[in-house]
Amino acid sequence: MLESGDQVLLVDNKKRRYLLTLEAGGEFHSHTGVLSHDDLIGFPEGATPKSSRGSSFVAFRPTLSDFVLKMPRGAQVIYPKDLGPLLLIADIFPGAKVFESGVGSGALSMTMLRAGADITGYDIREEFVERARSNVRTMLGREALGRYKVETRDAYDGIDLVGLDRVVLDLPEPWQVVPHAAQSLQAGGIIVAYTPSILQAVRFRDALGASGFEFAETIEVLNRSWHIDGQAVRPDHRMVAHTGFLSHARLLGS
Repeated sequence: MLESGDQVLLVDNKKRRYLLTLEAGGEFHSHTGVLSHDDLIGFPEGATPKSSRGSSFVAFRPTLSDFVLKMPRGAQVIYPKDLGPLLLIADIFPGAKVFESGVGSGALSMTMLRAGADITGYDIREEFVERARSNVRTMLGREALGRYKVETRDAYDGIDLVGLDRVVLDLPEPWQVVPHAAQSLQAGGIIVAYTPSILQAVRFRDALGASGFEFAETIEVLNRSWHIDGQAVRPDHRMVAHTGFLSHARLLGS
C-alpha cells in the first residue's frame, strides 16, 4: 500500500509523468485539476485516482530510472541509458570501495549505492553535495547515507584514500585525477570516466598509460526504441543518441 512519505509517479492519459512525495492532506495541482494525496494513501500501486476535473492518473512507486529523470537537480545527470552500462563497466559489487567525483545531483551515486557500494565522493560545489545527499535519502532511504560520505573538495588536488576498488569520474578534466587514482586504487582496480566530448576522452586515455593503467576502452551507448502496434512495426522517429562517452581501464600491479 502507498503510504505518507512515499515517492509516487503519476502517469496521465497522455503518458506524461509527475513525481511527488505523498503527504496526508497534500494536493497535486496540474492543468487537469487538483488531486488529493489522500486519494492515494492506503491504496495499492496501480491505483487510478481522478483529479477534480475528472482526469485519470495511474500511480506507481517510481523506479530508479524514473526518479533519476524526474528528481530535483542542479546539474545535468547521467542518463539511465549510460548508468546501466557504467555499472557493469565499473563492475560495482556489494561492499565495493568506490571513489566518485563530480557527484552532481546524485544519479550515479544512487545507481552504485543500489548495487551495494560504499562511496566516498568529492564535489567542488556545496549545493551539489547537499542536493545529492537529499536525493539519495529520498530515493534510497537513510540507510544508504551510512554508505555515502560526500565532501566539498576538489579531486584535482588529490584523493585522501587508499585501497580503493573503483574510481568513477564525471568531471570536465578527468585526466587530472588519473595520477591520484593510481595511488589510491588497489592493483587491478578500475577507473571509469564519463565525458560528453570525445576530446575529453582522448586526453583521459592519454593520461591512463602514463600512470600504469592498461586495457583501456571507450564506448558510446545509443538507445533506439521501437514502435509496435500489432503488425505495424518500425523504429521510432526519435532516439536517444549521443549523451557521453564511457572510458575505462584497469590499474596494473607493481
